[in-house]
Amino acid sequence: MSEAEPRLSVWRARGRTRAVVLVLHGGAEHGFGGVPPWRLAFLRMVPLARALHRAGRDHGVEVRLLRNSHYGWNEPAQHPVPDARWALARIREEHPGLPVVLVGHSMGARVALLVADDPAVAGVCALAPWTPPREPVEALAGRDVLIAHGTRDRMIDPVSSHTYAERAESVAARLVRFEITNEGHAMVRRAAIWTRLMCAFTLEIITDVARDETLRSAWEKPAPERLRVPV
Repeated sequence: MSEAEPRLSVWRARGRTRAVVLVLHGGAEHGFGGVPPWRLAFLRMVPLARALHRAGRDHGVEVRLLRNSHYGWNEPAQHPVPDARWALARIREEHPGLPVVLVGHSMGARVALLVADDPAVAGVCALAPWTPPREPVEALAGRDVLIAHGTRDRMIDPVSSHTYAERAESVAARLVRFEITNEGHAMVRRAAIWTRLMCAFTLEIITDVARDETLRSAWEKPAPERLRVPV
């Protein structure tokens, strides 16, 4: 396999697989090099993938972490998008009919929001998403969506994800957006909060059981408040 091809790391479910989580890492606007396994954007997602597996393996959750073929977005190629669609096609081939939850950070969150139109996708968890102006939202039709953004993010203005959420709410089945106070782009100051929300959302999508009070109460808020839930 060449360096220009995507790769998947897989953590299997215990017993029968009931759902799959596909984890997508960040990158840069430009960058044609590959993504070695020690690249920080990829490494950042390894503990999140493992946390998802610990939380979900007994519920039949398989977790897959995608390593992109290219580090950058590279308009107009949008290299991470076909990589994610390749990974989703493999999941559908190996686990036909099972629901998929997408979890992405930064550029990976942008990818997740764009490929959510895959027929297997049931929900998207977008962490500190890169959502430029006029980013399309149609792919989220009928999907459950969680967006989380740090209030001190200096790489991606959290206002951008709020603007995106206001537009996306009209097409998504449900959408909630959390503002993680005193947190930056790297998700390191309050890592436990990001992990808890991500795992709670994923398990709720898969099992239909609300296990986290913060998430449960957020869904019940009226739209303006639900798009700016402080944690």
